[in-house]
Amino acid sequence: QVQLVESGGGLAQPGGSLRLSCAASGSIASINGMGWYRQAPGKERELVARITSLGSTNYADSVKGRFTISRDNAKRMAYLQMNSLKPEDTAVYYCNADIRRSFGDRVSAYWGQGTQVTVSS
Repeated sequence: QVQLVESGGGLAQPGGSLRLSCAASGSIASINGMGWYRQAPGKERELVARITSLGSTNYADSVKGRFTISRDNAKRMAYLQMNSLKPEDTAVYYCNADIRRSFGDRVSAYWGQGTQVTVSS
């Protein structure tokens, strides 16, 4: 079984910072891309940032220059540093990872349960 567990969400003031963490565990042979997505009430889930296994990154235009995605392959962790937070960043943030459970298996996408981020004064 593979699990992704997010942590680090909470309440922040506009202009503040939060750091999200995502821990992958279970039967894992390799992890390809990892990413953070978010879903605000009444809206579709959207990509926030993704990072490849080699460290290449891409970001949604709305978070460029404010958010930074990183990963620690040895620890099977991904992080999202969120600075200069805005009320419109309020959403449930989900971790996503493309994981191969054993060598020779296909790669499958896994999701965490989500962590709430609320930006409000």
